[in-house]
Amino acid sequence: MSPSMKTSQPLWRSMLFVPAHRENFVGKAHEKLADAYILDLEDSVPATEKQIAREGIVAAAKSVSQKGAAAIVRINEELDLAVQDLEACINPAINGVIIPKVSSANQLQHLCQLIEELETKRDMEIGHTPVLAQIECVEGLANLDNIAQSSSRLIGMSLGTEDFATSAGMDPIPEGLLGPSQAIVFACRRANILPFGFPASIADYSDLDQFKETISFARKLGFVGALCIHPSQVPVLNEAFSPNDREIEQAKAMIEAYEKGLSEGKGAVAFQGTMIDAPVVTRARQLLKRFS
Repeated sequence: MSPSMKTSQPLWRSMLFVPAHRENFVGKAHEKLADAYILDLEDSVPATEKQIAREGIVAAAKSVSQKGAAAIVRINEELDLAVQDLEACINPAINGVIIPKVSSANQLQHLCQLIEELETKRDMEIGHTPVLAQIECVEGLANLDNIAQSSSRLIGMSLGTEDFATSAGMDPIPEGLLGPSQAIVFACRRANILPFGFPASIADYSDLDQFKETISFARKLGFVGALCIHPSQVPVLNEAFSPNDREIEQAKAMIEAYEKGLSEGKGAVAFQGTMIDAPVVTRARQLLKRFS
């Protein structure tokens, strides 16, 4: 894939994990209203079921995407398994691949090259299959910029909170995950890719009120969407990572006020009790562009 070619950035506010080998889960997934469904070939699939999951992955993708959602596949970390997974899932019906436990740029580049070879072999558009990297160890955190800028196929990164906490020898508590989460956001912004996630354990879905607070905070940190493990989390993510009508109207009014000020020779203007200048207005423009 040419370094100058950049895969378009999708609007994936909610990405719900679905075990790829569980037909009952796959068959009902499209009803959960997620923007994307992650057909998992990794942690949620026992070793004895992985080949069965691979054989049904394209049919599963067509099932979960039948109402317009994206179908994404999370492959395994081990190279031999990852190769088998990619050979099974590089297909026009599949809209992206999540690569887990990414610790270096070379690791990611090798798999992206394999994806390109498979797209070429199957007469697919080169770049059809974007990649999202999961950072799940302290080594990966140390290499964030190299990873984030390693491939034009890479559209985003997320922090795998449970595995990362284990790698760091800590509990997956918000206080400990805040710094790594911010590092993900900053590296993504430097590379012009999307930051996904939130600074808390992904495993705890029992307290939706707390989850709402966590996701609201994540959006303020700069995250644009998140992976989740339970259908009850999907509407929370869809709402929290979308601007409401008031925010849209405020952004439009802010831009109008700023442009009027510029025409009058002012670089900063008063708006609803605050002073706004170029950086504030840039954020408003970005919001409108992303949700236009």
